[in-house]
Amino acid sequence: MAAGCRGAPPAEWRYPRPAMPPIDLRSDTVTLPTPAMRAAIAAAEVGDDVYGDDPTINALEARAAALLGKEAALFVASGTMGNLVAQLAHLARGQEAIASRDSHLVVHEASGHAVVVGASVCMLRDRPDGTFDLDELRAAFRDPGDPHQPVTGLVAIENTHSQSMARPLSVEYTRTVADIAHEHGVPLHVDGARFFNAVVALGVRPAELAGPADSVTFCLSKGLACPVGSVVVGSRDFIWRARRARKLVGGGMRQAGFLAAAGLVALSDGPDGMIPRLAEDHRNARLLAEGLAGLDGIGSPGGITQPTPGPLDPDRAVTNFVVFRVDREPAAFLDALRDRGVLMGPFGRDTIRAVTHFGIRAADIAATVAAVRDALADTAEASPGAARPAVGAASGALA
Repeated sequence: MAAGCRGAPPAEWRYPRPAMPPIDLRSDTVTLPTPAMRAAIAAAEVGDDVYGDDPTINALEARAAALLGKEAALFVASGTMGNLVAQLAHLARGQEAIASRDSHLVVHEASGHAVVVGASVCMLRDRPDGTFDLDELRAAFRDPGDPHQPVTGLVAIENTHSQSMARPLSVEYTRTVADIAHEHGVPLHVDGARFFNAVVALGVRPAELAGPADSVTFCLSKGLACPVGSVVVGSRDFIWRARRARKLVGGGMRQAGFLAAAGLVALSDGPDGMIPRLAEDHRNARLLAEGLAGLDGIGSPGGITQPTPGPLDPDRAVTNFVVFRVDREPAAFLDALRDRGVLMGPFGRDTIRAVTHFGIRAADIAATVAAVRDALADTAEASPGAARPAVGAASGALA
């Protein structure tokens, strides 16, 4: 195995699939494209996107920019790539970004900010509502006149905020953070992997929530159910720099319109559009949280995910995440759950995450609650007895 890539993949990545199709709640990345998307993919008109010749890519980028109220957009392979090229476009080598300690950009992107961008991150404490303290933000900007300090070049927030059980960040908070950043001559980037979940949960227009930010990345391949891709939006000058950065990291795709075609369906206003239906995922997550909260052996995940100890609080599930702790050995519980045709995933130390998405129905939620009840019963003998003390929110979560 090559140096730097040591270690076996986590056991949960090697799970054999049950004979019947599982209820897969590991992530909203497991969604499959809709029939309308498959038809659009088959019929897509394509060209070489590196030359700017792919009409379907161009249409998707124009649609995304208009929807979020920005001048231009760029299709990229993933949310991580979107954040990476945004940092490369905003930051000079040796500069520093300000972001929250438990943000995806810091914890789940393989240190790309350091390895590829060449930037450090000043990490602020996350709060249970997904925000960080604004006074701490103000104090985090470096003194550009001090040669010992890095120069602050970017502020980044995550919306929805994964580690707080995917809380949506409000327009008002986003605007205030942007104002503070701009007072210091620094842009604001929003890691909006689940940006449209926040839009739907808050009941606002996409352009309203994106408005204060200088750049936003959103994923097509999560709740919007596309097979591949994310989009970065911002000013024309920013997108030009991001396009160069995409080339640098090997993200120039050729006839990528086949992928973009699904994104155009997802972002459409018609009956095949995927944005309004995110409300169904949110309702299903709340149903799941309510069902799990009534089971012995299920408790608060602790930390910023749910700071109050005791039972799981269904009010924490406001978008499509349900995170909880089991009074069992987590791996044994997940195995027992898998044997009943339900897949969930570990979310750091001793906590478990379930994510609702396209393809999960209310009937699946009822079946999941029943499977959890049975899995708890099966693993009771392996129970450590009392629930483990609440610990900080996880650092080992998947996307």
